Amino acid sequence: MILVTGGAGFIGANFVLDWLRANDEPVLDLDKLTYAGNPENLAALQGDPRHIFVQGDIGDRGLVGKLLSEHRPRAIVNFAAESHVDRSIHGPEDFIQTNVVGTFHLLDEARAYWVSLPEEEKAAFRFLHVSTDEVYGSLGPTDAPFTEQTPFAPNSPYSASKASSDHLVRAYHHTYGLPVLTTNCSNNYGPYQFPEKLIPLIVLNAVQGKPLPIYGDGMNVRDWLYVGDHCTAIRAALEKGRPGETYNIGGWNEMPNIEIVKTVCALLDEMRPDPAGPYARLITYVTDRPGHDRRYAIDASKIDRELGWRPAETFETGIRKTVRWYLDNMAWVEHVASGAYRNWVETNYSERVQA
Repeated sequence: MILVTGGAGFIGANFVLDWLRANDEPVLDLDKLTYAGNPENLAALQGDPRHIFVQGDIGDRGLVGKLLSEHRPRAIVNFAAESHVDRSIHGPEDFIQTNVVGTFHLLDEARAYWVSLPEEEKAAFRFLHVSTDEVYGSLGPTDAPFTEQTPFAPNSPYSASKASSDHLVRAYHHTYGLPVLTTNCSNNYGPYQFPEKLIPLIVLNAVQGKPLPIYGDGMNVRDWLYVGDHCTAIRAALEKGRPGETYNIGGWNEMPNIEIVKTVCALLDEMRPDPAGPYARLITYVTDRPGHDRRYAIDASKIDRELGWRPAETFETGIRKTVRWYLDNMAWVEHVASGAYRNWVETNYSERVQA
């Protein structure tokens, strides 16, 4: 059995579904079910005895310790995190509590559990911490992509909290010997993503005829990784990664935000034409967010070289699958787009006048 934290969120749910499609090893799934944790993401596993779901917080040491002693997982995969930059700007404290304090509590309980294991199980145990490329800061237009040796330079409360958690994970390996792995991924996209992130927000707003808000000049560049590829990379790191190592996971797809939006609009024009005209007519430039990093880019050659992983999807194939999924699952989108979600969009974008 493995313990997955944050397994009802976007990447975590995709990982759990992918894991149980690939093998029969059970998953103990711990999720706090905040705004981004959605049990509907796991509806396909209802009644599946391989999936044990527990609602709870990684910061609840009593609960985590109890789950570890009762279920005795061979590995922990930690997705649990507050992960949206804009939310961290409006309310950074939640990010410190979950990403820093919560990770510390989870690590400390994992260490106590690991120490108690028989030697063979102790040697096989792994703690895999899922992190982000945002810990590395921002790149200039001609700078080389981030590698695992790039110094940390976080620029938002979110990325600072994730950098802090990465440092804690590293420290628990070097101080206590806990067999940890850290993965730093680029921007994920795909099914089940909460519709405040760029791609699902654009799809949802477009089909509703609402403005498509683009920060600044739209030329902020990100490396885009299909979530299914991210899942296979994590499985490779868990299976073959060397304890104490960090692996950058990227899609080899650098693209400015405005091109992402135009690509989504063109796919929507093809898949669900709007009688009112091309969806790109809805693009609206709004005031940029504070401290908006200009460019991220991931050099994923280490995980390719050492673990034999490369993404299976190009951006063209991945984005087509993604837009199709959202159009085919609008009931899911509508359920997620609750009053709390609409209030968030209003809070974040109403203050940003058209640029």
